[in-house]
Amino acid sequence: MYRRGAASDGALTDGASNAEGFTQPTLDSLGTPLAEVTFCVVDLETTGLAADACGITEIGAVKVKGGEVIGEFGTLVNPGESIDPRVTRLTGITDAMVADAPGIEAVLPSFLEFARGATLVAHNAGFDIGFLRHACELTDTRWPRPPVVDTVVLARRLTEKSEVPNRRLATLARLFGSPVTPNHRALDDARATVTVLHGLIERASGHGVTTDAELAEFCRAIPSELQRRKKHLADGLPHAPGVYIFRDADDRALYIGVSVDVAARVRSYFSAAEQRRRLRDMLASAERVEVVECAHRLEAGIAELRLISGGKPPYNRAAKFPEHRSWVRLSDEPYPRLQISRNPPGPGTPRLGPTSGTQAQAAIGAIEAALPIRSCRTRLSPKRMSPSCVLGEIGRCVEPCRHSVSVEEYTAVADRAARAMDGDPSPIAAAVTERLAELAAAERFEAAAERRDELGAYLQLAAATHRTRSLVAAGEIVAAGRAKGGGWEIAVIRHGLLAGAARTPPRADPMPHIAKLRETSRVVDPVEDVADAAHAAETRLLLEWLARPDVRLVMVERPWASRLDGAERWSGAIPHDPSAWRRGNGER
Repeated sequence: MYRRGAASDGALTDGASNAEGFTQPTLDSLGTPLAEVTFCVVDLETTGLAADACGITEIGAVKVKGGEVIGEFGTLVNPGESIDPRVTRLTGITDAMVADAPGIEAVLPSFLEFARGATLVAHNAGFDIGFLRHACELTDTRWPRPPVVDTVVLARRLTEKSEVPNRRLATLARLFGSPVTPNHRALDDARATVTVLHGLIERASGHGVTTDAELAEFCRAIPSELQRRKKHLADGLPHAPGVYIFRDADDRALYIGVSVDVAARVRSYFSAAEQRRRLRDMLASAERVEVVECAHRLEAGIAELRLISGGKPPYNRAAKFPEHRSWVRLSDEPYPRLQISRNPPGPGTPRLGPTSGTQAQAAIGAIEAALPIRSCRTRLSPKRMSPSCVLGEIGRCVEPCRHSVSVEEYTAVADRAARAMDGDPSPIAAAVTERLAELAAAERFEAAAERRDELGAYLQLAAATHRTRSLVAAGEIVAAGRAKGGGWEIAVIRHGLLAGAARTPPRADPMPHIAKLRETSRVVDPVEDVADAAHAAETRLLLEWLARPDVRLVMVERPWASRLDGAERWSGAIPHDPSAWRRGNGER
C-alpha cells in the first residue's frame, strides 16, 4: 500500500521475506516502488485551449515523494498576448497581473530544473504536457521526455459513476477529501491534484499496482483497447510512398505523416509499440485515413510540409507554423539597428533566416559584439538628441543618440552589418574570436563560452541562409537519385521549390522520362531569394536530398555554387573548449 508520510518498508514488491519481516525483491520485480518515486504534479493556466495557438499565464507544481510534499513551484507567466475576458472570468488572471511577469523563455528552464528526474502528473495531462512541449519547441529547449501520469485516466479506471458524476478535478478533490479546493489557479489546482493522486494510487494498489512501471502499464490499458478497436482504419492502404492524413467525423485533418510504406506505417499506430500519448488521444477522434500517394520519399516529404503548414492539424507539432519563424534584418530608420522580425524581408534586403527566435538573437549578439552598431530599441531622430546608455559610455556604441556620428557615418556601420548578413562573415568571426582570446586569457571561461555560442549560431545561420539563397537563384535544377529496387527517383526543382517528381522503371533509359517530366512540371515564378519561411523549409529539405551521395545532377539552369568566402568555410573552426582560445591565441 502507498503510505503517506512514510518511506516504503519493502512490502511493495513480491519476494521472499526474511526473519525481520522485510520483503526481499526478486528478479521478477520491475520498476521503482511508488513510495520511492518522486512525482511532480503540475497545473497550467493558459489563454486558451490550443497549445500551438495560445500562451501560458501561470505554472503551479508540487513535488511529492512517499506521500510527503518536498517542494512547490508557482509563478505567473506573461503570455505575450491579451487574455480573453472569458478566460479571465474563469481564472481571475488579468492582463495587468501578468504584465510584469517573466515570459515563458525565462520560466521554462526553472520549471524543468524543478521537475528534473520526477514523473510528471497532471489532471488531463494531454493539455498541460502539450503546452509545455510546445513551449519547449518555441524556445528551442529540449523536452526531457519524463514519464507522465494522467489522473483523469486513472480516475476512469478506479472510480465508479455511483461515486462521482464526472472525473473533473473539483469532483475528485471532494471525493478524496482534498484540503484545497480547486479554483482554476495553477498552484492550488496542483495541490488538489496531489490529494487526488494519492487517493488513486491507494486504490490502484488493490489492483496489484505497486511500482511506477506497473502504474504506467495500468494507465495504458484503456488506450490499448482503443487502438485495437480502431485498427480497421489501416485496412486497404497502399504499400507505397506517400502522405497519410488521419481525419475525424467532420473530415478535419487531425494528424499528417509521411512514409515510404504508408500501409505499414499507419498500421504501427495500432500496435503496442505506439506509446505516444498525444497520438493515442488522436486515434480516439480519428474516423478515416486519407492517403496521398507520391512518386518517392522526397515528394512525400515536400507534400507533408505543405499540407501541415496549410492545414495546421492539431496533433502535429513540427513544421506547423512556418510563419512563426524569425528573420534577422536591419530596421528601416535613419540609424538602423539589428532586429528580429517574423515578416520576411523584401527582395534584395539583407537578412539572415528564417530560424528560431533563440538562434536569431544569438546571431545578433555576435554581430553586435563585433560592430559598434546600436542595440537600443529607441527610434532615433537625426534632428533631436536622445539619452545615452552604458554601451556608449564604455565605447561599445558610436552613440548616434548623441549625434556623435552623422547619418552618413552611421550608414557605413549599418552597411558593415548588412555585409555580415549577405556577404563574407570573416570580419565578424575575426572580431569575436579576438574577444574570445581576451576572455580566455582572463580565465573568464563562462563569458567566453557565451560569445562562442553566439558566434556559432551566427555562422550556422549565415551558412544556411546562403545555401538556400544559392539554390533558389540557380533557377531550374533536375536531379536523380538511385531508387531502391532499380530505376531513378527524379526531381525537377525550380527556384527552391519541387515542381515535379517521378520514378523511372528499372533498366529503362531515364532521359525520356525526364524530358516528359520537365514539360509537365509546375511553373514557378522566378525569384532570387526565398520568399517566406515555408519556402525556406522546402528549400532546405531539397538541399538535404541533393546532398545525398547517390543523387546526380542532370541539369542546372544557372550557376549553383557556395561562396568561396562564405560562412561554411568556418565549419569546425570554433573550438568547443573556451580555454583552447587562450592556448591557441584565438587562431583558427
